[in-house]
Amino acid sequence: MANQPPPPRSALTLRIVLASFGLCLWIAAAILAAVLELPGGWVIAFGVLAAVALVDLVVVARRKLAEK
Repeated sequence: MANQPPPPRSALTLRIVLASFGLCLWIAAAILAAVLELPGGWVIAFGVLAAVALVDLVVVARRKLAEK
């Protein structure tokens, strides 16, 4: 029984990178939509997506800290 493989680890670092990228992307999209004077619905939609990415980033970062 000594030759068992270690327990698998999740790819939390990859999720942090992807959530950070999404956060930057949606913030930039919201700013660009506001500068280009697109309808307010677009700015709100991009802002909501940025908020979702931020929440995901916080949740994954807390999970990664708890894993150690």
